[in-house]
This record gives sequence, C-alpha cells and structure tokens, in this order.
Amino acid sequence: MSRRKKDPLRPFTDDEQTALEQLSRAQSAPATQVIRSKLLLAVAAGLSYLDAAHAVGRRSNDAVSRLVSRFNHEGLAAVHLRHGGGPSRIYGPAERARILAEVLRTPDRARDGTATWSLTTLQHALRSAPDGLPKVSTFVILAVLHDAGFTWQRNRTWCDTGTVVRQRKAGLQQVTDPDAHAKKC
Repeated sequence: MSRRKKDPLRPFTDDEQTALEQLSRAQSAPATQVIRSKLLLAVAAGLSYLDAAHAVGRRSNDAVSRLVSRFNHEGLAAVHLRHGGGPSRIYGPAERARILAEVLRTPDRARDGTATWSLTTLQHALRSAPDGLPKVSTFVILAVLHDAGFTWQRNRTWCDTGTVVRQRKAGLQQVTDPDAHAKKC
C-alpha cells in the first residue's frame, strides 16, 4: 500500500483540463510536454504516481510527485520547459534590440570596412561601438538574427539583395539591380 501523498493533485479548472487533453494528443508539441500532460491526466484519473509513470513509459514516481507539486503551485506552466541549467542568459531584450538595430543599419564602408554585414563584421562593429556589447560572440549574434527571422540562405548576406556600393570614377555610388527580385525567386 502506498503512503499518503503530501501534496495531492488539485482539481483541474475547465481550461486546464481542455489544455492538458489537447496537449496530450498533440503530435507537434515537444515530447516532454506531451508526457507531462499525460502524467497529470493519469494522476487525475485516479492512478497512483507509480502507475501513472508506468503508463507513459517512465519508472520514477518521485518525478511524478515533483510534477504534481509544481502543477499545484504553477498551473499549466509546470508542463512547459524551463531553463535546463548552465549559465543564465546575459543578453536580455535591450541587448537583443541593440544587435537588431546594428544589423538594420546600413554599414559605412569607411568606418565599418564593409558594404555588407557578415557575422564577424557585425561582431566587430558591436564590440567597438561606445554603446555596444564588448563581449558579444558570433553565435549570440546568429541566434538573435535567427530569432528575428533573418537567414543567410535567402539573400546570401545580412543586407538587401540587389543593392551594392560600387567604386566609380566619381566616387562611391549605390547601384541597384532592377531584376533582383526576379533573380531571387
């Protein structure tokens, strides 16, 4: 016979019940969220922690107990993934906005040494700017750009396709290819 539960599962609200049932059947949701929702539904159906763990292919009733306790305190947030350890993120929303502002700025050939952005030229510009980020890595820049919807494959670089700065006798001139859109598609 199992011991008395220290923190038994509280009753679900209608919204929680619906969300957990949908999540337990989801095929595109992360597997851990699906398993956690199935565990909570199994415990709510009256299974013991150990039986609920075995029902979803797990072994530990302690993990189910911790999940139930988290659910009682946090609600549906207990089902979703949290930070998995390691150092916490040091680049918050302000730093991410600074990186995006820099990539949206047209590079100055004299100051930045380039007419188009690459990860290393962005890194150099961010590190050397007075309000920049002195320790930013190319990996962080890539992650921020990827989260914002920028990709390298679509336009070969981090700038507008079809617009180039060329050296002419009269000096630097911006040249635009009228067929750039047709060539991209």
